[in-house]
Amino acid sequence: MSSLKIAVVGLGYVGLPLAVALARKFEVIGFDIDQRRIAELKQGHDRTGEVEQAPLRSSTAHLTAKPEDMSPAKVFIVTVPTPVTQDNKPDLGAVLSACRSVGKVMGKGSIVVFESTVYPGVTEDICGPELEHASGLVCGRDFFLGYSPERINPGDREHTVDRITKVVAGQTPDVARQLCDIYGAITTGGTFMAASIKAAEASKVIENAQRDINIAFINEVTMIFSKLGLSIHDVLEASATKWNFLKFQPGLVGGHCIGVDPFYLAQCAIDNGHHPDVILAGRKINDSMGRFVAEQINAQLRPGSKVLVLGLTFKEDVPDLRNSKVIDVIAGLRDLGHAVDVHDPLADPEEARHEYGIALMPSLEGASGYHALIGAVAHDAYANFGPDSFLRLLEEDALVADIKGMWRKRDLPDGLRRWML
Repeated sequence: MSSLKIAVVGLGYVGLPLAVALARKFEVIGFDIDQRRIAELKQGHDRTGEVEQAPLRSSTAHLTAKPEDMSPAKVFIVTVPTPVTQDNKPDLGAVLSACRSVGKVMGKGSIVVFESTVYPGVTEDICGPELEHASGLVCGRDFFLGYSPERINPGDREHTVDRITKVVAGQTPDVARQLCDIYGAITTGGTFMAASIKAAEASKVIENAQRDINIAFINEVTMIFSKLGLSIHDVLEASATKWNFLKFQPGLVGGHCIGVDPFYLAQCAIDNGHHPDVILAGRKINDSMGRFVAEQINAQLRPGSKVLVLGLTFKEDVPDLRNSKVIDVIAGLRDLGHAVDVHDPLADPEEARHEYGIALMPSLEGASGYHALIGAVAHDAYANFGPDSFLRLLEEDALVADIKGMWRKRDLPDGLRRWML
């Protein structure tokens, strides 16, 4: 088994940790179309922050931007992104491109496994034919399909790919057993063999849809309680004393999973003649949260206020800017006539400019005179703010708007006002 050659297609937040983990047991070829990404990884730098320099430098994985270098592989694991389009429809472009790249180099007997989040049926009904077309081989005879949903949580050092339970499914029982052996060799969490590829696809897409709906409920009651002058944090603190209360938090729901996956499930439902009321209602509420926050903060400010937003990434202590909903708060405040500056020590300035048209402040040194400070992302650098930080940045009678509740238990200097969800 250790002589098995495995190609990991896509070396982002999901693919790179997987390739490094697999390379401890197997011969691994890591492929990504981004030549700059490959060059950085070979220098031991992972811009996603998921793999530290030492294990990356010592990994035996062969990293390449040349598709032909994958040809010796017997197993191909596709880990490319599955975003949505501007109108929130599934965008399978990267998956289909990966299928074409793999199809051109794979031989008979190959197994192609997908980890990318999709709706039930994509692996067999869409990817299988695409692989057939690119390879000239017959699916189910000359090559076989598998699915093992990714469960990477950016920035999470506890639930890593070598510790979690891996769900696996294969086109045949033998393929499923082989995948159990492969994934079982790298994770202490064990494997779970799903009943079918479609069942494995469905299991993944509902994991994040469930979280999205639960957060949407909390966000909606946050809006209700704001009209009563209640902080949702005070309410949740009391409710959490009940043994079976689900401890979800309010806020901006972005990122590449929770803010995206429900649309895949919704599209699947619509294609099969069912209108997904609850799923789309949850998405509608969570997608409106940024504008709600902007309007709530605006109500506390004078017209044309100078505002500093702290944090742009979709989550604390990660550099991931994909589908960040902080941009909705920024855009809302600017539409309401305020001047907004943005700082984030982890975000890539070029990516922020390209994706959102945001010019990030290079540092907070010398920054002052703001009428409002918005804690949008609870990076450690912000959560540890002391009284001097607030006084240096803010004018007298300025507003401290704490979206994440990271300063909730902290006394603010005299003369400053506080707003929270």
